[in-house]
Amino acid sequence: MIFICATCAVETADLPTPPATCAICEDERQWVPETGQRWTTLAELRDGGTRIEVSEREPGLWSLRSVPDVGIGQHTTVVRTPAGSVLFDTLGYLDDETVEVVRGLGPVLAVAASHPHMYGVQTEWAHALGDVPVLLTASDREWVRRPSPLVQHYDDRLEVTPGVTLHRVGGHFPGQAVLEWTGGAEGRGVLLAGDAVAPNPDRRTVTFLRSYPNRIPLSGNVVLRIAATLDGLRFDRLYDNFGRCVPVDAKAVVRGSAERYARWTDGEHDHLTW
Repeated sequence: MIFICATCAVETADLPTPPATCAICEDERQWVPETGQRWTTLAELRDGGTRIEVSEREPGLWSLRSVPDVGIGQHTTVVRTPAGSVLFDTLGYLDDETVEVVRGLGPVLAVAASHPHMYGVQTEWAHALGDVPVLLTASDREWVRRPSPLVQHYDDRLEVTPGVTLHRVGGHFPGQAVLEWTGGAEGRGVLLAGDAVAPNPDRRTVTFLRSYPNRIPLSGNVVLRIAATLDGLRFDRLYDNFGRCVPVDAKAVVRGSAERYARWTDGEHDHLTW
């Protein structure tokens, strides 16, 4: 049976009984509930009334969200191109109705993830959508909980189809990846940032962390490196994996926020704290 961690929603291999622990949640970037490790299954979630809401974020871009949230509660983003669709950061749940909606957008080329917290039930999605590839960075190979012939690893860059490219940027995880969609935002480009870059509530700045729930920072050097990598991509709009967005000038926002972050973490503003 395939088990799903109730906290992070990442699938296991086919096992007779669930593991004692979830390796992803035991890591310092995640967390295990005070009540202890708990597992669920697709059948249990379905019987409990879980459903998926589908919404169009902009032409060619759709968001899938489970209701109630499953695990971390990420949104899956579907990018449609003339050649086919790519799913990024798959949910920890799926149902037949949503699979048909996604199939109705055209052929599915692949599913991909930004980092291990977003693996969800990616292999289930890949099987349901026609045994398409699961695209993951080689740097995070150790975190794959469900080995499969569908899983394909890449190094620093992979063009899935013209206009849709995966890039490894590191930071949150060594293999942290983003998706560059040059056809988005009326041709100005869209970046699906996962949580390599997290929009702040003001929608005019972003931030960067090793762990969001446990508030573990990155160094200023790492953040500036991430920003420099992203500066070479084509995008004006940025979406994270929880429905938040920097609607315009996102590249400048990332650059300016990274510089601000580095000034604070490197001590330039220490005089303002005492």
